[in-house]
Amino acid sequence: MEHTNTHSAPVATLIENARVYADTNRFEEAILIVGDTIRAVGPAEALRRAAPEGTRTIDARGRLVIPGFNDSHCHLMSAGRTLDEIDLQRVRSLEEMLETIRAYIEAHPAAPGTVLHGRGWNHDFFTDVARMPLASDLDAVAPDVGLVLERTCGHVAVANTVAMRAAGITRDTVPNAGGDIGHDEAGEPNGIFAENALAQIYAAIPPVDRAARRRHLRAALRHAAASGVTSVHTMDVQGDNWRATLEDYDTVLSELPTLRVNHQMCFMTPELLENFLVSGLRTGDAAGATGNRMNRVGPLKLFVDGSLGARTALLRAPYRDDPTTSGIATLTPAELSALVDRAVAAGLQTTIHAIGDGAIERVIDAYEAHTTENAGAGSNPARLGIVHVQITDRALLERMARRSILAHVQPIFLQYDTTIVEDRVGPELAATSYAFRTMNEIGIPVSYGTDSPVEDLNPWQNLASAVTRTRFEGNAAPWHPEECVTVADAIDAYTTGSAFASFEEQTKGRLLPGYLADLVVCDTDLFALPAGELADRIAGTRAVLTMTGGRIVWNTEGEADVNFD
Repeated sequence: MEHTNTHSAPVATLIENARVYADTNRFEEAILIVGDTIRAVGPAEALRRAAPEGTRTIDARGRLVIPGFNDSHCHLMSAGRTLDEIDLQRVRSLEEMLETIRAYIEAHPAAPGTVLHGRGWNHDFFTDVARMPLASDLDAVAPDVGLVLERTCGHVAVANTVAMRAAGITRDTVPNAGGDIGHDEAGEPNGIFAENALAQIYAAIPPVDRAARRRHLRAALRHAAASGVTSVHTMDVQGDNWRATLEDYDTVLSELPTLRVNHQMCFMTPELLENFLVSGLRTGDAAGATGNRMNRVGPLKLFVDGSLGARTALLRAPYRDDPTTSGIATLTPAELSALVDRAVAAGLQTTIHAIGDGAIERVIDAYEAHTTENAGAGSNPARLGIVHVQITDRALLERMARRSILAHVQPIFLQYDTTIVEDRVGPELAATSYAFRTMNEIGIPVSYGTDSPVEDLNPWQNLASAVTRTRFEGNAAPWHPEECVTVADAIDAYTTGSAFASFEEQTKGRLLPGYLADLVVCDTDLFALPAGELADRIAGTRAVLTMTGGRIVWNTEGEADVNFD
């Protein structure tokens, strides 16, 4: 998309000949941006008269302009890291997985004993075996090099013998509380690590140096810009490395001011939490030494359970397809409440990973001391939230609604989860799960994200999943279509909903005067699609131009104001 009067820090920009989504059922012809803020929206002629001298003009060619996407839960640095490592997201058999590993090792020779990392496999997609990969499988292709390979969910990993030896794992190793180490019939570790035991095998992976971390982050920023994502809530800060991670973000965002970052910070013990709190940083503060407001402290992030695919999500009843387990609780109720109480008292928002109905119930219980019922927005002044909120019944959702507990959901998960959820929890509970429309109707504050790199940070398939609830493979009928949402509701959840989650709804998420100039020019008018074309057309949409704070950070048809190279 061509524009005139190009310079790296434009005083003002006028986007005209556009269909600007300003608010629900309100579209405008043009948008005037001065500095990093929207000055006006309305008729192009009026905005031309109001434009300062030197304003550059962009012809949108009749295209839809929407607010920049704001991913309410992802792992941005990990998403960038996957570009450097063994990528198993597309493998559809154990044989293909092993061949992918073999090819990677041949292309990236490593000294014997080196431990390599990768992620993305999903045994539920395997067409040749109906089980997880094991150490014995990996040993066949990597007898001398260590492998630690995360399942797509990030809650289970498989390691080979070299990696387990490097981590000191033996048949006598006791898994961390809230974790599990698999064993074979002879009692030897079989390479499967789940939940809190992951830390024990991750010890074998060499630490990523600072230069590599910043390289990964730059790659992720480029992908975000290309995808129309202008803000993220990311969980990369965890444990005792939090200072270094925030410094990495501060450095890279100062060089490439293309994305607004809200950090979800994982401290799973009182000691780790206190180590952070003594810094004096609290939710909403600039996270780095430069004071860059594109790098902000967000909530404390905790985990209460695992994933549905790995059967580690905590259910209130045993799994329908494995009655020997009801999942894994990574924190006891007492531990959870203690961490939430300390964080809220210190002025730190919290958001908690909970997928199973048992886990969601525990989080609501922990939040009761800090919320009230039926007081509208005042029910939850700290804006405490739950990430995922997958397996629910109506009663759980109504408890969340009465206390205005935030739901940070990932509609894209329907692409996989609809193939397993009825087997895992039964059709009755499945029918009240992933209830996105119900959440809207009963008043739960909802935001959308991708959990990237669990799923791609690109938002378009996520939107299509929310609007149509159809799978993109197999031509299946919509799954519980009564829970489909409108295009407007989906965009709003991805923009204003995510802004609300970080107390920024007055400055982000709308294309209105006074709001930050974060926007996307789309190659498809999402509001004008025939019903029968929604799934494919929404999923196939692309960002023609992405703008963050008045800067063009991605432009497929002309120049941009930043250079990622």
